Amino acid sequence: MDNVIFIISALLTVTGALCVLLTKNVMHACVYLLTCLLGVAGLYVTLGADFVAATQLAVYVGGVVILMVFAVMLTGGPTSQSSNKFGIVKVPMMGNAKTYIIGIISAVIFALMAYKVLSRIIISIQAGELPAFTETVEKIGFMLVTDHVLAFEISSVLLLGALVGAAIIARPRRGV
Repeated sequence: MDNVIFIISALLTVTGALCVLLTKNVMHACVYLLTCLLGVAGLYVTLGADFVAATQLAVYVGGVVILMVFAVMLTGGPTSQSSNKFGIVKVPMMGNAKTYIIGIISAVIFALMAYKVLSRIIISIQAGELPAFTETVEKIGFMLVTDHVLAFEISSVLLLGALVGAAIIARPRRGV
């Protein structure tokens, strides 16, 4: 089961990354990036890094949703909406066959990841024993502020630069 989840997650990651590179539509690129990051979370689950997989889902996948909002805000979104003969505004279709297939594959990957994580818990509960508790969060936090403090600070400066760049791009032009 681990090999199947690994292969599917790896294919999802590589396919999503290639689609991000090849598409010209900003919203499609965001959706493909979302599938790529879900595949990376699946790879973390197969490695047994459940905390990192949950962090991947919470931080990066949540960040892609915010990226979609900014993409719509900065590009102006749809400029005109059509309405039918009753005056009801038509909503454009949210995908085509390719995006539905990618969505179904992503849902299957997510279900397999959830099954793998939850099966360990259910098996240990049925056996009557509790799994050994390891404090990974405390270890990760200690490593971030001791051995890996330089990487932590560099990533914070990089994120600050991205925030300033986004603010500069988003501000209105004066001379136009």
